[in-house]
Amino acid sequence: MEAEETQLNIGLPVLAWEVDEFASHQRGRLWYILTSVIGVGLIVYAVATANFLFAIIILMTGVITLLSTFMPPERVQVIITNTGVVVSDMYYDFESIRDFAIVYEPPEIKHLYFEFHSPWHPLLMVPLEDMDPNQVRELLLPFCVENMERVEETLTDAVRRVYKL
Repeated sequence: MEAEETQLNIGLPVLAWEVDEFASHQRGRLWYILTSVIGVGLIVYAVATANFLFAIIILMTGVITLLSTFMPPERVQVIITNTGVVVSDMYYDFESIRDFAIVYEPPEIKHLYFEFHSPWHPLLMVPLEDMDPNQVRELLLPFCVENMERVEETLTDAVRRVYKL
């Protein structure tokens, strides 16, 4: 009975695939040495300038990065339905989505971006992984406008990919 109620709320699934919860990177010993030196340097600077909040933020970032290294990412489901998009346990209806864009430069860049009407809702990036971008595009076009101006990944995504963050 509960599955029927969920299906009524989010619509009928049209396409589904799984992605990692977060990007995992192969980092070498040099990466850890350099980031540790930079992190310690930033903490020393923060303490020297009495900016203790910055020191705590740097320390927390280091701990989170270290923990994410030892915990493999979970696989989460992405489902495109006839009423919206489900990513993990979050549902985004097509009425709240302003547009979508597909940035596809294999093998490294395979992203689906959703921009929302609300300025308070951040840009959502969903990895396409092995999905056919043309099939995803064809399924979304009847429901959303395609943003043809977005042809590159965001700066944030590029920095994360290049620096393995």
